[in-house]
Amino acid sequence: MKPILKLYRGYANEQELIVMGHVFKPTTIKEYNFQKKNLKNATSVIKMFQIKTEANADVYLEHNNAKIHTRTLIDGYFKFCVPLDQNTNYGWIDYEVSIVYKNESISTRDSYIRPHKGNLGIISDIDDTFLVSHTLNPLKKLYVLLFKNVNKRKIYEDVVTHYQALSTAGRENKEEFNAFFYVSSSEWNLYRFIIKFTELHQLPKAVLLLKDIKTSLTDFFLTGRGNHNHKFDKIKHILEFYPNLEYVLLGDDSQHDPFLYEAICKIFPVTVKAVYIRQTSDSKKEKVITILKNLETLKVSVCYFQNSSEAIAHSKMIGIIV
Repeated sequence: MKPILKLYRGYANEQELIVMGHVFKPTTIKEYNFQKKNLKNATSVIKMFQIKTEANADVYLEHNNAKIHTRTLIDGYFKFCVPLDQNTNYGWIDYEVSIVYKNESISTRDSYIRPHKGNLGIISDIDDTFLVSHTLNPLKKLYVLLFKNVNKRKIYEDVVTHYQALSTAGRENKEEFNAFFYVSSSEWNLYRFIIKFTELHQLPKAVLLLKDIKTSLTDFFLTGRGNHNHKFDKIKHILEFYPNLEYVLLGDDSQHDPFLYEAICKIFPVTVKAVYIRQTSDSKKEKVITILKNLETLKVSVCYFQNSSEAIAHSKMIGIIV
C-alpha cells in the first residue's frame, strides 16, 4: 500500500501561484463511490471522514523547470505559495505535484486558474446556495448526506443559468471565464463529492476553498458546523489576492453568510458590486433585511431572493449579465 496524494484546484495572480492538497497514510479504505446507494452510500461517506493524514511528508512541486520542496502540516495539508514568472499563460493551467515513497515517485496533476484580465470575480457558498442541503434541519441534512448519492442530490432551479451567465459576464471572448470560487464550511473530505456535483450540473469550473480536514467519526457528525471564521478569512484573502476585480457574493440565509458578507463589504468598500442571498425558509428574515439595507447605503447592489430567476432578473437589471 502506498500513501495517497490528493491535489486541489489552485489559483494565481500576476505575482504568485498558490496550489494545495493533502497526503494521506496508506489505507485499504476505498475512495468514495459516487454510484453507491442508500446504506452503501452512507458507509462510503462515513469512510471519507475516517481517513488518516500524513504529517511532515515530503512534497515536491514541478514549476518553471524547478522542483520546489515542502512538507505537509500536522493535518497532512500542504500549500505552495510561490513567486510566478511574468510570462505565464492565462486561463486554467495544469500543474504537477509528487511525493516519494520507498524510492518511488507518486505524482498527480491538477489545474490552477490565472484569470484573464477582467473585471469580475464570483464567490459563492455551496450548501443551500446551489446545493440543496437542509442546513436548518441538522437531522435531514445528515440523512441526505448519508443516503442520497451525488446523482440524487438536488440543485436549485435556474442556478446553473445564473452561474454560467456570471462566469462569462463582461467577456467578449466566451472561451475566457471570470474567476469563480466556491467557499464553504464543508470540509476537504467532501472535495471530490462537490467537484463531481458541480460537473454533473455543468456549474462553472471553480476553485474550492473548504474547511480543515476531519479524520474521525465524531467530527463527521459535526460536519459543516462550528464557527465560520474560516469562510471570512478565505473570502478576505481572495479579495486581497485579486484587488483589481469587482466581486459578486452569493450565499443564503440559513447560517452566517449575510453577516460575513456585510463585514467583507465594510472592509472592501469599493470592491463588492453585488450580494445575493437565497431565502431558505418560508419567510424572509428581519436581520437579513436589515443587513442588506445597510449594504445598500454602501452602494452595494443587493438581492434577497427565493428563486434564482429573481437573481437572474436582478443581475440583468444592474447590467452584470445580458
